[in-house]
Amino acid sequence: MKGKHALVNEQNQRLVFDIRKFSIHDGPGIRMTIFMKGCPLHCSWCHNPEGISSHPEKYYDKAKCIGCLDCLDICAKHATSMTSKGIVTDDELCVLCGECADVCPPMATEMSAKYYSVAQIMDLVVREKPFLQQSGGGITVSGGEPLIEPEFTFDLLDACGKTGIHRAVDTSGFVKKEVIMEAAERAELFLYDLKMMDSALHRRWTGVPNEMILSNLRLIATLNVDLNIRIPVIGGVNATVENAVASAVFIAGLEKKPLSIQLLPYHIAGSAKYEKLGRLIPDHGFQVPEVNDLELIKEVFESYGLPVMVGH
Repeated sequence: MKGKHALVNEQNQRLVFDIRKFSIHDGPGIRMTIFMKGCPLHCSWCHNPEGISSHPEKYYDKAKCIGCLDCLDICAKHATSMTSKGIVTDDELCVLCGECADVCPPMATEMSAKYYSVAQIMDLVVREKPFLQQSGGGITVSGGEPLIEPEFTFDLLDACGKTGIHRAVDTSGFVKKEVIMEAAERAELFLYDLKMMDSALHRRWTGVPNEMILSNLRLIATLNVDLNIRIPVIGGVNATVENAVASAVFIAGLEKKPLSIQLLPYHIAGSAKYEKLGRLIPDHGFQVPEVNDLELIKEVFESYGLPVMVGH
């Protein structure tokens, strides 16, 4: 779908919520990671909540606000007001034009995303190309879910391929198999998220079942593309030996092994983002896994001869 506030607009620009230069956690070497908005999953522990929705959103940081009221003066819709809680936006009136963010001196109000064309992203990539290639790095398309609007992502991957840039796709795998196959033709590496093996629990905590995700992971293991698997480890959700064994058995049964399995411990670093988006911080009782629990889970994967590490 194209149009105002669509993930891809009528100018064929993609809604992107961050472009991170000098990333060292999203594939080999130094990378430029493009975080694309929109995700079919709604993970209860998500540390990038601004990446889930398919439209721009506003951040507001009361601690930065100096009370200048420029945002009130510029708003033609009169959607903002000053209260004891700081600037409050009436979502019924706000059209997400971003003018309030443009005039905010301390950047207390910001838009969570902006539109980029392939050419605009490539200008950034080419500028950083010497640093990326000297480190053995490249670009990573991430999200959200970068394959939710596949044609734009394919165009970007094709453009990077023409310049000789290493390409990685960070995906939840919750897309059609045809999309996975086309992405594999345009990338050198998949970073594949594997949340948990029990489909009912997967649906409970992410909003979707995992059969398509597991099927696509089997498919990728048959294709001519490298594979890293990333598993979030969340106390109270999947930080169990039972899930580790089920995951290890599944991965060991793939046609080819991943280059690595990364166990990513749950953290609360994303809490401030929920506050800035005006949302309640999810309170599901999630726990940072204990070091001993992580070591037990790591040993399970090692016992199946799988390459595993804790952290990025």
